[in-house]
Amino acid sequence: MENFVKNLVSELEQKLKDDANLHVNFLKYAESAVLHSIHQLEKLKSFALRYKFVDKASEIAFFKIHKPALSSYLIYYSALYNLEINVPLGGLKCVKKFYIAELDKLHHFFADNSAFYRYYRAESCYNDELYFLRGKHENVATFDSFYFQADLRFCTSHDFKVALILANAKLKTYIEQKLSSLDAVKKSDVDGMGQQTLKWTGSKVGLIELIYALHTEGVLNYGRCELKQTVAYFEKIFDVEVGQFHRTFYEICSRKTERSKFLNSLKDNLLKRIDEADGM
Repeated sequence: MENFVKNLVSELEQKLKDDANLHVNFLKYAESAVLHSIHQLEKLKSFALRYKFVDKASEIAFFKIHKPALSSYLIYYSALYNLEINVPLGGLKCVKKFYIAELDKLHHFFADNSAFYRYYRAESCYNDELYFLRGKHENVATFDSFYFQADLRFCTSHDFKVALILANAKLKTYIEQKLSSLDAVKKSDVDGMGQQTLKWTGSKVGLIELIYALHTEGVLNYGRCELKQTVAYFEKIFDVEVGQFHRTFYEICSRKTERSKFLNSLKDNLLKRIDEADGM
């Protein structure tokens, strides 16, 4: 059983690695990770329902260690997807406030479950038969509500809680890294005050092509950034007035040939630079 679960986790991690190179949009990646996790968990369930545990110790090990190791991926990526899709549109201060609030929720989770968290972290085992054997209902007050809606053939009173602890620990690290990145951006903005700014010296039409391409690709604020907001941001950082960008875009659409002229030029010059780098 242990090797079977390890193989499932290894397969899942490989799929996640492959998808990280495939998806530019982080939300698409997280959504795909959720689907992969569900698929692997279904495989485990199908296998486990046919498996005969040799003794209580092997059943406890499965629900205390092996199953949570896999199911924590589903919990983590589901939480990650919901976290990032709810990041508010707004400035640095607004986004930072959101992440801090989410971090506080995780702190409350660990505080509310401190007794079991200490039990799990200390690798205690005196309550393992109650927590990690199926069909144990002695202390209903300690159960999560999901337990009474779950398939009792494939869960115990606390295996989900272990998976939740593993997932939330990873989520806590993710949010802390996000906050650290936001602090770095803020520090960079402060350090850059008074230094020379970047000015757009290309054509305004080319800039509009670029803005529409980035907006359409959904790579800014996970695809939740409004076009008008994107234009205003580029105008600010590049010290340029774009003007009536909607009209310019319609003019681009009406071109008879080479509609994405600027983007084509970007691609050609980048490929030329790559070829030159390969030749060094």
